[in-house]
Formats: sequence, C-alpha cells, structure tokens
Amino acid sequence: MKTRVTEILGTEYPIVQGAMAWIAEHNLAGAVSQAGGLGIIAGGNAPAEVIRQEIKSLREITDKPFGVNLMLISPHAKDLAQVVIEEKVPVVTTGAGNPEQYMDAWKAAGIKVIPVLASVALAKRMERYGADAVVVEGCEAGGHIGEQTSMSIVPQVVDAVDIPVIAAGGVGDGRGMAAMFLLGAEGVQIGTRFVVANECIVHQNYKDRVIASKDTDSAVTGRSTGYPVRTLRNQATREYLKMEAKGATFEELEMLSLGGLKRAVVEGDVKTGSVMAGQIAGLIKKEQSCEEIIKELVSQTEALLKGAEKWEK
Repeated sequence: MKTRVTEILGTEYPIVQGAMAWIAEHNLAGAVSQAGGLGIIAGGNAPAEVIRQEIKSLREITDKPFGVNLMLISPHAKDLAQVVIEEKVPVVTTGAGNPEQYMDAWKAAGIKVIPVLASVALAKRMERYGADAVVVEGCEAGGHIGEQTSMSIVPQVVDAVDIPVIAAGGVGDGRGMAAMFLLGAEGVQIGTRFVVANECIVHQNYKDRVIASKDTDSAVTGRSTGYPVRTLRNQATREYLKMEAKGATFEELEMLSLGGLKRAVVEGDVKTGSVMAGQIAGLIKKEQSCEEIIKELVSQTEALLKGAEKWEK
C-alpha cells in the first residue's frame, strides 16, 4: 500500500498514530513504527528533556521512522523545537497553532513537517510555508476538535492543496480508511483504535471503557468556551455539561476538568477523569497488538478498494 505519504514518511503503510497526551509515549509509538506505520510521541506539555528521553527510549525499540508531535501552546514548545533537531527526529507533526516560526529550521535539518489542522485556509498557508503534508482532522476525533466532519473537510482540503492529505477523525477500521482514500486522502491518522493496543500504557480501566462504549457514549464539552473536547460520557461530562448549560465561566469549567486526562490514563479513574476517545470507540471490541491492528486495517482497506472497482462501469 504505497502512496505519497509512505514515500514521505519512509513507512510501509500510510498509517499515522495519533499524538495523544499522556498516552502516546515511546512504547506505543515504537510498536506502531515497528509494525509499519508511523508512531508519534506526544509532546503535550512535557519538558523538552522528558521528550528527549522518550526519543532515546523509542530508538531502543525500533530503528524505523517515527515522529514527535509539538503542541505549539506548550510553554516548552521552543525548547522542544530545538530538541527534535538535535535528536534528528525524522518527522514532526504540530497541533494547537501555527508552526511557521520553526519550519525553516526544521526543513533545514531535513525534518518532514506535517501540521495537524482543520481548515482549508490553514492547509493552504502551511503548503506555502513548505509543509510536506497535512493531517486534516474532522470533529469525529477524540480530544480537542473543530466543527467540521471528516466527510466534509477532507475533500475540500484535498481540492485546495497539492501536498498529500492525511485524514483523521472517524477512522476505526478498514471501512473508514477506504472511505478517506476515496475522498482523496493518501493516508490516515488513527488515535482511539491504538488506545486499546497491547503496547499502550493507559490504565486497563480506560481500555475497558473504550471497548464497552456504545455509539451514544460520545460527548463534547467546552463548546461554550471555544475549546470543544470529545470524550466518553461519565460523571465528569455530566457535571461539566450541566454547569456549561447554566453559564459557568471559563475559569469554573477549567477547574472542573483540570488534571482529568491524567486521572483517567494513569490512575484509571474513568468516572471523574477525562476519557478522551473518538466517535469510532463503539466499533472497538477487543485489545490487539499494534501489528494486528495495522494488518487488519490494511487488509480490510485493500479488499474494500478492490471491491469498489465494480462501480467503474
């Protein structure tokens, strides 16, 4: 399964693992890369030296290509931007902002730069600044989201830029992957499916909650603040939505959710913690290794795309 994305990344498959804070560390990223995808270490708000050690630990797992995600609103963003150069990281993805101030230095260091975004305007701007590809994320994704669905935003970005588009949000199996390819994407980014991978370090309670979820379990909080977040419904989301409906201030809502993701991921508190997951969580029924997940995705996608030939008449 070769596309421009596999050529740029140097991977066997056009599958990128999503950068999930507290979740996407060297064990998961290394396993995804070793299985033929592109594993991503999530920078989050971690100090740069913590991520430097994550990079070194990943390289003990695999010698295959990998990436680091830089959250541009992190107080450590500038330091991490330098660390990825010093450590010769092959690929950098970015989120929560515009990476223009770092792109010249990254490109000069031979790093492939792939911003994660949710609009045509930013995709076109990133292409002008030399991005190698873009990840276009629909609101079906878990965590912080925009407003447009993958079905609507992916083809619009594909039509607007010449660089490859990697689709994110709403991809949980080969059906979703094949659909994104038919919309014009040349790769997919997947997060929630990898949360339940054997190699993922999240608490077992978190994995069990994802596997047990139904189609109606997805909730979005924070729309009133301008920072919507998709999680699975629990005591925390119910309280948050109740306060939001009553007109609670940004500060009050922020205090309610502070530390929620860490509680869920590390401590296994899936009642008052933030169980971030995409809308495809209801599709996931079992734990698998990263290799099994990727092979299943690829085999399903290839079979579906071959079957699509019947519509060519």
